[in-house]
Amino acid sequence: MADHADIREFPAAQLPTANYGPGFDMLNGIRVLDLSTSIAGPYSAMLLGDMGADVIKVERPGGDDARAWGPPFLDAQSLWFISVNRNKRSIVLDYAAPKGLSALRDLVSCCDIVIVNTPARVTKKLGIDPETLRALNPRLVYVSITGFGMEGERADWPCYDLIAEGYSGVMDVTGEITGEPQKVGAPAADMLAGQDAAFAATAALLRRMSTGTGGCVDVALVDSMVRFLACRVVAHLGCGEVPRRSGGKDSVIAIYQSFQTADHPVTLGLGNDNIWERFWDVLGSPEFGSSSRFSTNAKRREARPEIVAAIQEILLTQTRAHWLSLFRKARIPAGPINRIDEVAADRELQQRGLFYSLRSEGGLIPQVGTGIRIDAEANFARLPPPKLGEHTDEVLRELLGYDDQQIAALHGGEGTER
Repeated sequence: MADHADIREFPAAQLPTANYGPGFDMLNGIRVLDLSTSIAGPYSAMLLGDMGADVIKVERPGGDDARAWGPPFLDAQSLWFISVNRNKRSIVLDYAAPKGLSALRDLVSCCDIVIVNTPARVTKKLGIDPETLRALNPRLVYVSITGFGMEGERADWPCYDLIAEGYSGVMDVTGEITGEPQKVGAPAADMLAGQDAAFAATAALLRRMSTGTGGCVDVALVDSMVRFLACRVVAHLGCGEVPRRSGGKDSVIAIYQSFQTADHPVTLGLGNDNIWERFWDVLGSPEFGSSSRFSTNAKRREARPEIVAAIQEILLTQTRAHWLSLFRKARIPAGPINRIDEVAADRELQQRGLFYSLRSEGGLIPQVGTGIRIDAEANFARLPPPKLGEHTDEVLRELLGYDDQQIAALHGGEGTER
């Protein structure tokens, strides 16, 4: 476990330190009620917050499930939680209790977007279903993120990222041909679904400008992950071929894979005829590149084993740095296969604002930035990931005008806690 006393020993201490600031303001004036837990919903809400929305993270007693996901922890907070919860204010409401539910509905009435990630049956039971909440606020954009969607026989089935990846087919096409199916090395379904939800919610807000009413956004982890495979699925639908695992060596582009060099592997993508010929010029075998046997991508696909063997034999004669230097000069798409620590230490990515540390209570909180630049500027956080319930009183007073007595009644075990 890491705490602020020893964070200097960790990579976060080597990152650029960013000050809190206004950040992007495109969604300034929009208020989001984030009732979700884990990754997909909180990530969606964070993206909206990154774009300027005021995000109120409503947690039930005990808090977001992800707060307990660790180790690793930083200052007693899960680093997974920290990764998807900046630019939010946290309040605790037990909306299974009458007073807590009443306070939640008061908040709904003054919000633009609500995000939930519980199945339709549960939302109905809790009184946070779209029909109930949109009756309170017809301008509300209701966003549901579940494993399988709000309707259908699977709507009530439990789901995590792993389950969605299995359903989507991505695991079946990932890994070596003789190996086991592999999960993507990140919560891909969660992150894609979170992006989809933020995008759809913003589009619904745009529509609301002309209609005056909100809407109901239904995002499923499985749907988002399947769409991620669109190129593979459409190819199957159009030709009947079922793609299989191949260690990433079966792209529609003939040469689009990794190769070993004298020291470290490289990736190489020869995506058109011009690149193909330039590549062989660099390797000192222009006659190979200009051969009529390999003049089109289709021909190169037929001869792939021969071509791959020829490339591999040559690349083994020099180091990765040698080849990448030559490829860059010739504008050949190629690169290293970085470890996570190498990615985090990448100065170019740091300069683009993708990695930075926030100062908090004398310590550092590492962050991965929004990853979007607008008007030539990167985005930085307005607020750190919140501690559980730290803004409860502030939000109830500011947004709802609750007085001391009303807040005390909630803190008294009837709906909330500090």
